[in-house]
Amino acid sequence: MSTIYVVGLGAGELKQLPMYIYEKLMNEHRKIFLRTKEHPAAYELRERGVVFDSFDEIYAAEDDFQAVYQRIVDVLVKEAKNESVIYAVPGHPMVAEQTVQGLLAQQEVRVEIVGGQSYLDDLFTALQIDPVEGFQFVDGTSFSREQLTYRDHLIFTQVYDEFVASHVKLTLLEDLPFDYDVYIVEAAGSRDERITMVSLEDLDREVTMSNLTSIYVPPAGGGLLNHTFPALREMIRTLRGPDGCDWDRAQTHESLKRFAIEEVYELLAAIDAEDDEAIVEELGDVLLQVMLHSQIGEDNGYFTVNDVIARLNEKMIHRHPHVFGKKDVHSLKDIEATWEEMKREEKEEDTRSIMSRVEKNLPSLSRAFDLQKEAAKVGFDWSEVDSVWEKLREEITEVEEAISDEDQASIEEEFGDVLFVITNLMRFFNVHPEVALHRTNEKFVNRFKHIEKRLTEKGMSLEEATLEEMDKYWEEAKRKGD
Repeated sequence: MSTIYVVGLGAGELKQLPMYIYEKLMNEHRKIFLRTKEHPAAYELRERGVVFDSFDEIYAAEDDFQAVYQRIVDVLVKEAKNESVIYAVPGHPMVAEQTVQGLLAQQEVRVEIVGGQSYLDDLFTALQIDPVEGFQFVDGTSFSREQLTYRDHLIFTQVYDEFVASHVKLTLLEDLPFDYDVYIVEAAGSRDERITMVSLEDLDREVTMSNLTSIYVPPAGGGLLNHTFPALREMIRTLRGPDGCDWDRAQTHESLKRFAIEEVYELLAAIDAEDDEAIVEELGDVLLQVMLHSQIGEDNGYFTVNDVIARLNEKMIHRHPHVFGKKDVHSLKDIEATWEEMKREEKEEDTRSIMSRVEKNLPSLSRAFDLQKEAAKVGFDWSEVDSVWEKLREEITEVEEAISDEDQASIEEEFGDVLFVITNLMRFFNVHPEVALHRTNEKFVNRFKHIEKRLTEKGMSLEEATLEEMDKYWEEAKRKGD
């Protein structure tokens, strides 16, 4: 079987090549392909009589880098089926070379990595950085914001032109300030080596890019990363640590329970007010509860926030086979049915009662709503909403009878039945009782505050006002839409 011999041309001149690679290029009578002739060593090879073909024309012909890489692989494999060839790439074949990865993935011809000198050594020397401090190497033509680690030395390679540089810049601006200093490194390790410091906003404006261009982003510190998850986790660890806050260190899962409930209700209020700024703040407070409970779990040696995230990811993937699997769904009803089916698979069925699926500690209206939903899933439900209205009238009559009998226990029970039926009625109209009552409570508060304000303007207190006066201002608030 013929072979594709892959060699690296290093970062600079021909004199930097290891001897065994130099001899292979100079003495072996095989067809030589260069990924690009725009490389210092390529010019010297030509001067010494080495004949080669390059793939620069493919770069010019294709708009997409992946298409370029695939065409190069296809050409090399086709050529190698007839006879062995040499393929020379900048730097080391195993460093930021997607064409080499493509060759290694195919099975039609043999591939042998001969070696070479990585330009990373020259890059670290030029920038005077030690990668042991933390280092990330990223292909500028193929990366996502989520994979970037700003606490480490960050280097983008393959920054061929201003278009790639612009993509890098716009991504970095999502996390770093516009005046953050970055470095454009050109031809590291060669006689043409040049390093230019620019502000991030000028990254794609100041310097002409080439296939020998890299971008270096120094580690970001201070408060620049306060918007990232690692910074949040570190802050919570500090608060719970030996030199942290006495209050945070004293908290337990039990002591934090009431705060979780309060924060959710404050979030609901922000949503009802359609206040985006308040929603951001309240979501942060909810997230704080998650982080504190997770840190308590970590401090006690039981679980960490990574376990929380992993469990959530596993659950969401499992419950969405129509997104992450091959299950077909055709409506929201299908999605809800799939969710419940996956949910049942995750937990052992409670052989005692389906009512056990509903959390006992929920607020009573929420629990009533969920109990009715569970019963409805197995067919224990009203067939039509008119029957529920009829049942509500029946329960109201029973309340009146209990009041007439002056039976306090019955009065309480019958009022409970009325609330339960109203909750069932709301379920038919897809209205959650907790949300509806919360909205009404807020409406009552706003209208009563209006009464207080209007009475104060008239120099009156609530105690001095008559019911008629208060009712007048109530109706006034109602007309205003409060």
